Formats: sequence, structure tokens, C-alpha cells
Amino acid sequence: MAQIHLEVVTPSGPVVSEDVDIVTAPGSSGEFGVLANHAPFLTTVKTGVLHYKKDKELKYLMVSGGFAEVSDNTVTFLVEIAEYGHDIDVPRALLAKERAEKSLAQQQAHDENVSRVQAASALQRAMARIAAAERCSRQL
Repeated sequence: MAQIHLEVVTPSGPVVSEDVDIVTAPGSSGEFGVLANHAPFLTTVKTGVLHYKKDKELKYLMVSGGFAEVSDNTVTFLVEIAEYGHDIDVPRALLAKERAEKSLAQQQAHDENVSRVQAASALQRAMARIAAAERCSRQL
């Protein structure tokens, strides 16, 4: 099977750089998949779970906001955060989710738009971390 080169880069540096069979990611317009020899395109990436398959093994990453570009049989993700599911501290992510939910409820009661956006973003990140960790643990 032909492969595509996957690059995942954060402000802290590269997280993934390897040839893979398929990549599936959370695009702003919905989930998208990329195989070898895919047509070039550029899209935004929303917070969620990116997964890729290499040699029949699935790997999961939580990604948070950024861009993806497919060009010359390479898919490059420039994202704010990327964490492997097996590296996520699930209890900590669950606490962050609870804090964000409480904060959202309080902000809605007081109609504070800026804080609501921050709380909603924190909630999305926590939920994506939990989803990546859960998917990773199902494989074990």
C-alpha cells in the first residue's frame, strides 16, 4: 500500500514525522481523511482527535486548532497542541472538563462573552484529550 508522509508540528516543535497509510483529522467543516497521492488542499483544523494508521496500528493524537496542508504526498498539520492519547493524564483531563463546564455555566448566567469563549475552548480541549486517551486504551 502506498503511503503519505505525516508531519504534525506545534509551536514547541515536531510531534510526528513518519510515513503512514491514512490520516483522519477534525477539520472545521467536518472530519476528513487523507491517503497517498491525495489532491492538494488547505484547511483549518478544529480541536479534536487526529488518528493515523501505519502497518495496521492506529495511533491517536489530541490536536487543538491550526491548519492542515496536503501537498506533494505530504500532509502537514500546524497546530497549537498535539498530545498522544497514551500520554494524556485522564483524571487531570476530567477535572479540567468539570472546571470548564462549571465556568461555562457561570458565564452563561452572567453573559460574559470573552470568558465563555475561553471556557468553551477549555472544554473542547479536555473532551478531545479524554477521547484520544479512551481510543488509545481500547487498542490495548
